[in-house]
Amino acid sequence: MVDKHLSHYHITAELGRGGMGIVYLATDTKLDRQVAIKVLPASALTSESDRARFYREAKAAASLTHPHIAIIHGVDEAVPEGASSEELRPFIAMEYVDGETLEALIEKGPFKVTDAVRIASEVASALQTAHEAEVVHRDIKSANVILSKKGVAKVLDFGLAQTAASTKLTRMGATLGTASFMSPEQARGEQVDHRTDIFSLGVILYHMVAGRLPFGAEYEQAVIYSILNEDPEPLTALRTGVPMELERIVGKALAKDRELRYQNAADLIVDLKALALTETASQTSGRPTPLTSAEAAATAGVATAGAAAAGVLPLPVLLLPLRSMRRKHSGHFL
Repeated sequence: MVDKHLSHYHITAELGRGGMGIVYLATDTKLDRQVAIKVLPASALTSESDRARFYREAKAAASLTHPHIAIIHGVDEAVPEGASSEELRPFIAMEYVDGETLEALIEKGPFKVTDAVRIASEVASALQTAHEAEVVHRDIKSANVILSKKGVAKVLDFGLAQTAASTKLTRMGATLGTASFMSPEQARGEQVDHRTDIFSLGVILYHMVAGRLPFGAEYEQAVIYSILNEDPEPLTALRTGVPMELERIVGKALAKDRELRYQNAADLIVDLKALALTETASQTSGRPTPLTSAEAAATAGVATAGAAAAGVLPLPVLLLPLRSMRRKHSGHFL
């Protein structure tokens, strides 16, 4: 579809693809601006009820105004240039954010704790606004949060996740990554509410700090089993310098019983902002910085059970500043 028109949008490049469709970079020829176009499969709206719900939910999402939510410019259906009239494709035109997804950034290494907490706070703020408008995302994951060149988090794909069609598509073409972010109630196929987004944000926060998913396995069914029955390894066991308070926050967000979870995003934001982080100004703003090789080595050293059992700390841990050791021992940042 590249270099073709879809309605009044000129497609210039493909940005990515997944089970929910293909995302293109396009030029709005009426307003002369760059936008991102998410083109859904032709089978997405197979009934009038699907179509009505798609437009209803997209309209609700388009009403959301928040600095950390990618703006939805419009939804429509059109036949791609050069295609037959039977190939009517639904699509969503949204704000184009020049940056990288959290998923891509995490692949480069875990985030500084300060960056992870800041980004989680921004996403939680976006969710708070959406939930107050009775919009539940239901597909919060690292691939659906993009960081702009200035380090601003933007949540993508509001307006898709609550449609009946999207639920069907997700089940047909779910990826392992998507399954890894599901709440227990979502994994069981139960009715979900805004607290499913809070669980998924807890997974993202864990992912950023640990550099790995809390419920990871080779097969999707094994991931679902882990979400339903197993507790993730504590963050403090995976790397040094993680405040005990952050571990508590993540644990509460990941509570399997939603009644024990954060009941709203506002309460999560309060706890995240209450963390007193002692990082430099460069770490508290801008794009996240992966761990240095020394820090990564120290993180790996924490997991060396044999040395710990023998009462001998790994060399990277011995080299940690005394101040960091005091932080870990006291369970919070000074």
